[in-house]
Amino acid sequence: MLTDYISEKQRFVTCPNQGTVYGAGYQRVDTKPVVIQVPDFKDRFFTYQIADARTESFGRIGKQYGTKPGFYLLVGPNWKGTVPTGINGVLHSPTDLVAIFPRVFQDDTPEDKAAIQPLLSQIMVYPLAEFDGKMKTKDWKSTPVFPAPASAGGETKWVVPEKFFDELPIVMKQNPPLPGEESLYAMFQSVLDAAAADPKIKQNLIATAVASEKEIVAPLFDFHNNGKPVGNGWTSPPNGANWGVDYLSRAATAKSNMYDNAPQETRYIYSDFDSAGQRLNGAHSYVVTFPKDQLPPVNGFWSLTLYNKEHLFSPNPLNRYSLGTKSKLMRFGDDGSLTIYVQNSSPGNEEETNWLPAPKDDFSLYIRAYWPKQELIDGKWTPPHIEKVK
Repeated sequence: MLTDYISEKQRFVTCPNQGTVYGAGYQRVDTKPVVIQVPDFKDRFFTYQIADARTESFGRIGKQYGTKPGFYLLVGPNWKGTVPTGINGVLHSPTDLVAIFPRVFQDDTPEDKAAIQPLLSQIMVYPLAEFDGKMKTKDWKSTPVFPAPASAGGETKWVVPEKFFDELPIVMKQNPPLPGEESLYAMFQSVLDAAAADPKIKQNLIATAVASEKEIVAPLFDFHNNGKPVGNGWTSPPNGANWGVDYLSRAATAKSNMYDNAPQETRYIYSDFDSAGQRLNGAHSYVVTFPKDQLPPVNGFWSLTLYNKEHLFSPNPLNRYSLGTKSKLMRFGDDGSLTIYVQNSSPGNEEETNWLPAPKDDFSLYIRAYWPKQELIDGKWTPPHIEKVK
């Protein structure tokens, strides 16, 4: 569990946010079920994303679900144990491997950064064997820091195309087919069997994986190739973390911004282009204006984040990477509108509280709407224009 916003230097995963304090953990819950501890957040927004091996969200823990403080047991599909007294609820994972990502809202003020610390110390996930019915605490600031994997500048390279077909049979064995996928698994297995028996077929498979990474998967990194148009050049996936058999959208999000929350938890809206359809680039200045009463409609909070061409934070003199509900110094216009200045150089002292610094080259903008209202979920809210300043 982190104790502040994620570092602007991290390269572990693309599209981090600095509106919440993150936690992250992985566990195989068939062999070792775990207890998820939820403190009393009172009025503070929180959500725990719990995703299976297919990045499908299935556990509903968060303010939007009215989750009560206490203990929640997370078990695998084949677990046959006994649920002890004191457990608030049981979450059944469809797969053995599970990812857990607590997210807790924090604003930019020193007071809130201090106020959140007692809550963070109570966010824990531990083996069922250690459960005693008492709320445990941990000083996350004292946990060891491990060096990050090497990076050539972008996100850590998690998929090696040359090794894809070596890993595929392992993944297929660990994650049996969903209903209706049996024939797909059988077809894949027949190809793998043929490759195991014939080195030429294996080499063709490797060459195909390398070509597919370049020609099919790499373009999915661009936001305009992910999701559906929602107005003014923005796109958004309507089924994040509820992919089902939408394999293309799942692959696009895995490539561009891994581990979406489910749509009723967070809507993700992004753009690579200005309102004229031109690529966003720091050689130009832009304004994003939300008219009065037209901020993203949320019950939780919203943010607008800028990412560089690698979908990571762009270093800047303010160490500012997003603006939104957390930004207590933003200034609204006399007409109630909110204008955000997106550019490489400062717009001047009076506007600097609303400045979202951009790099000198290509970048993207990304709206997060936590606990979206129904009008946003239904597509009845349109994100604002991104206007290039002439």
